Amino acid sequence: MRVRPVPLMSLLAAISAALLLAACLPTTTPTPGPEPTGPAPTVDVTGSVDPDGTDTPEEFAKDMQASQVVAERYWAQRLGGSFQPVRQVVPYQQEGEVACGGEPLPLNNAVYCPAGDFIAYDVNWAFDAFQQIGDAFVFYLLGHEYAHGIQDRLGIRKQFTIEQELQADCMSGAFIGDMVRQKALSMQENDAKELSDGLAAVGDDPDQPWFAPGSHGSPAQRFQSFANGYNNSLNACGL
Repeated sequence: MRVRPVPLMSLLAAISAALLLAACLPTTTPTPGPEPTGPAPTVDVTGSVDPDGTDTPEEFAKDMQASQVVAERYWAQRLGGSFQPVRQVVPYQQEGEVACGGEPLPLNNAVYCPAGDFIAYDVNWAFDAFQQIGDAFVFYLLGHEYAHGIQDRLGIRKQFTIEQELQADCMSGAFIGDMVRQKALSMQENDAKELSDGLAAVGDDPDQPWFAPGSHGSPAQRFQSFANGYNNSLNACGL
């Protein structure tokens, strides 16, 4: 996925096909989490570098920054003069390096923290996902956490965690889909598959009760919510 104007390609068929794949893909569940102290840390991303040079730490950092810029542009369009950007996006490398409301954030995690109005993410975990899944996952990840920031600004408080999370998936889908239609983003070959793989990877385990605190939804539920937003914009997200 790239931030540049190119001819728009239709992805409805690809999205539908990827949705069918989502339920069959292996899943892992990241720890859901809920203020950084001081400035954002300087981070060196670790991990192997793809030999073709496209999955480098520099490319990852560029995509993270681009996804933040495009998300800010999108929500400024939607909310108008009332919009205030999320204050900070903070990478971290060690457990407890960043805290939210006094609670240290664990590894293998990305979260919006309402107490400090920032997004924080384990940079090595995110870079690993970027290498394994692709750059489209970066835009989904940032879009999902930014959606939590918008929920907080709009005062949205769902009864169950899963409702809050699936709405954020829908909002992330709307963000990406609308910006593709505006030609601010371009969907490239394999991006639909990357999004399907990414949503499968962050889906709940099959034995996770839907009503449990921290539940995010099954892989199929998460991709369905994302696809609803992608295809139908925010009208599908219950805002």
